[in-house]
Amino acid sequence: MPTAEDGGCRIPKAGAWILKLSAAGLVMVGCEEEGMMARYPNISDHGLIGDLQTAALVTTDGTVDWFCCPRFDSPSVCASLLDADRGGYFRIGPDRDDYVSKQLYLPDTAILITRFMTPDGVGEVHDFMPVEPGAATGRHRLVRQLRVVRGTMRFVMDFQPRFDYARQPHKLELSEDGAVFQTDGMELTLHTVGAPGTALADQGVTVERHGDGLRATRTLRAGQTGGVVLETMGGQPRRLPPEEVQRLADETAGFWRGWLDRSSYTGRWREMVARSAMTLKLMTYAPTGAVVAAPTAGLPEQVGGERNWDYRYTWIRDGSFSMYALVGLGFMDEAAAFGGWLRDRADQWAGDSGHPLQIMYRVDGSSDLAEETLGHFEGWRGSRPVRIGNGAAGQLQLDIYGEAMDAMYLADTQGVQAAHQGWLHIARMIDWVCENWDQPDEGIWETRGGRKDFTYGRFQTWVALDRATRMAARRGRPANVQRWTTERDRVYNQIMERGWNPRTRAFTQDYSSEVLDSSLLMMPLQGFVAPRDPMWISTLEAMDRELVSDSLVYRYNPAASPDGLAGDEGTFSLCTFWYVEALARAGRLEEARLTFEKMHTYANHLGLYSEEIGSTGEQLGNFPQAFSHLALISAAINLDHQLDHGARKAGPAPSRAR
Repeated sequence: MPTAEDGGCRIPKAGAWILKLSAAGLVMVGCEEEGMMARYPNISDHGLIGDLQTAALVTTDGTVDWFCCPRFDSPSVCASLLDADRGGYFRIGPDRDDYVSKQLYLPDTAILITRFMTPDGVGEVHDFMPVEPGAATGRHRLVRQLRVVRGTMRFVMDFQPRFDYARQPHKLELSEDGAVFQTDGMELTLHTVGAPGTALADQGVTVERHGDGLRATRTLRAGQTGGVVLETMGGQPRRLPPEEVQRLADETAGFWRGWLDRSSYTGRWREMVARSAMTLKLMTYAPTGAVVAAPTAGLPEQVGGERNWDYRYTWIRDGSFSMYALVGLGFMDEAAAFGGWLRDRADQWAGDSGHPLQIMYRVDGSSDLAEETLGHFEGWRGSRPVRIGNGAAGQLQLDIYGEAMDAMYLADTQGVQAAHQGWLHIARMIDWVCENWDQPDEGIWETRGGRKDFTYGRFQTWVALDRATRMAARRGRPANVQRWTTERDRVYNQIMERGWNPRTRAFTQDYSSEVLDSSLLMMPLQGFVAPRDPMWISTLEAMDRELVSDSLVYRYNPAASPDGLAGDEGTFSLCTFWYVEALARAGRLEEARLTFEKMHTYANHLGLYSEEIGSTGEQLGNFPQAFSHLALISAAINLDHQLDHGARKAGPAPSRAR
């Protein structure tokens, strides 16, 4: 895979050092470290495309370095993001090094445009995946449309697929119209774009084997177009007329613009909110309505560290929060689809043992998420281990019941009601919560340091009982409301007695510690405490001192609260957006708006966020992250409400329990 120059350290040697200019001044950097950095793009240097069943990442130099097929959680075809040498990639760019690249989305769509500017001309690669909104299918198309808008450009294409996380060999068959890559259970067809009946050579195209892949070149002049279409289970290669590819582009743009037109948001941050909404939609598996936490696996929370998880699954928590955000924008079909998926998961519980819900599932609802390590992958910039599957799936996390019920209650208030059998499953789940809320759990952050009496988990069981009680009363549904109410009040009183720490004058992470935890920023947002209650104001001020760094918010301090993992982490974007809401509701409206505006500066060039932000503003963790984008939407909606009504006059913000 082509890599950038690395400041004179082209061939790293042990013990070699160079001077590198950083924000802190001149620092000594090992050549090996510098070489590692040059081989991998920044996490933020990517755009996302997808077809509502799977997705791909495209770098600013035109490389598809992450692509799994046929689903988000399927094995990879391209994974050079996690191993530059072994992972596989698909690059299209100028056949020269002296270019400048820029990247943008075609407005109001998920069509990604990578522009290349050279002394001889300006060329573009338009990447998109025609939407597959219906039933699950093995057929997926990744379109790479080329065009030159000024002068001339010689493009080079280098496609090196590596199937099953580079664990399966493949066969390659070349033809006049493209190529077929075959391995057990998977076939990829590369169709070429050009005038039918004309030899590729006559169109200025050269194609040749290049190792286990292929390399092609083509020169285009201003006004000319070309490209390729990569199709799974696509049969024999075909020559596609440029008009057919343009039709696919027009249909894809029409889908996204039509979908976005359904948004009810008219506030101050329309562009950011629209991009976040489309990003959540891109991470939605249309056949079931499930939302993945992120389309990637193995991207680290700390460079070189071990906090590298597979996020290509649907967490009850993340999906519920996503449903909440999309309802706030008026996307009721998406809310109904996820609500159905969620109720189906509750239906699977036999009721005689175990938990009503697992904390995460595959997008099809199956629960086999066995964790394994890809020992042959070096990881992004040496961040090992690279994990697929997720060993946290079997954890007890009591908070998921509150998040799920909060989302279902909101949907109910918007007319998305549970049917009779659905309500019976909800009632049975809430009866289980009554019996099981008072026990230690692993907590929202899925730490691997053992179970504790986490305050957030207890507070979310209060949310579950409260919302279920409201739904039963609102709809006149059969329920043991007296018991639910009694247990709800017991949870509330216990948190006030044991979750509040008189020494720190704050609600703390768990009942036995003085550690602060920013997940508790949700307490006023979900109505557990009044946003200007003295106990909450004191907690917020304690978080200001200990968890906030120039408006960015840490989840907690791992040094003060060992979580069973080595290393550190960056600030958590989800928590920063929660902090914006908490500030606004506490009357600190100017601070809230400034914090929100500052967060916009940490987005990448396309408005996308990963999970975390490092000490020098770099994005860390899986990318893009549903948590970050759904929290941005919620913060924008609620900050708009506070700004429109005034910090002193504003009542409860929309889309929160009254």
